[in-house]
Amino acid sequence: MIKLAYFLKRSIQLKFIIILIFAYSALFSKVYYSKVDPYELRYISANASGLVEFIDENMIGKKLSSQPYLKIDAILNKKELLWVDEKLVYLKKTIAANENILDNFKNSLDKKRTNYKQIENLAIKSRIEKDNEFYDLVNSENSYLNTQKEINTLQIQIADLELRKAQLERNISDKTLSADGFILYSIDVRVGEVVNVSTPLAKIADTSKALLTIYLDEEDALDATKKIVLLDGKETDYKISRVLNIADSKNISKYKAQIVIQAPTLFSKLVKIELKEKTDDQ
Repeated sequence: MIKLAYFLKRSIQLKFIIILIFAYSALFSKVYYSKVDPYELRYISANASGLVEFIDENMIGKKLSSQPYLKIDAILNKKELLWVDEKLVYLKKTIAANENILDNFKNSLDKKRTNYKQIENLAIKSRIEKDNEFYDLVNSENSYLNTQKEINTLQIQIADLELRKAQLERNISDKTLSADGFILYSIDVRVGEVVNVSTPLAKIADTSKALLTIYLDEEDALDATKKIVLLDGKETDYKISRVLNIADSKNISKYKAQIVIQAPTLFSKLVKIELKEKTDDQ
């Protein structure tokens, strides 16, 4: 009986110790799981409409360079750009000529104003002669103003063409896609397909780093950045990189947190994440 009582006592003590261990773990460590995602996944959409004329499908799954991986036809844009450049040259030459004419009108006007002032009060000049001088002066002033008006109109046309030129250059640039340093994740169109603005074209990924996403309870979210991060049971130097202080719309009453880690050899694997409180000696 004594041995049985001793055994029961030891059994109760052991269970109590186990319970304490689990309680300690629950108190100082929280366990989560996350998929290892690329640091950034971009969804590329068309900024200009046109016919898809080139896709480098061999680059899918590979790191891109400055060379294009997709092109949309831009022949008409390039032709219009040449026309705009030519028209800008002609308009600027016309303005230069009109400015020379304007200078001549100004010099002529200065002399005619001086002459008219000299004869305006002369008694030897008839009223008809004075009126003719006045009308000639007014006509010259009107010619000066009309030339200035024409220059202003041409400058407005140049401003409109400069804007159109910028739009064409932007369209041409947007029709050639490249993403140096990114991985080409997928292509969502085919050669020969006509795309419009906002049509999905491709997905590219930044795999220079990786991202782990977990959803924390309110109490964990408050001091998450101070906790020690363990990945698959191993303590790391990683920290919670960012915590949203607004609850997630899907995971109700949970707060999204992310950890930036070094890029692994393979992405998308599941990782066990533990958040442990710092002890006094850490």
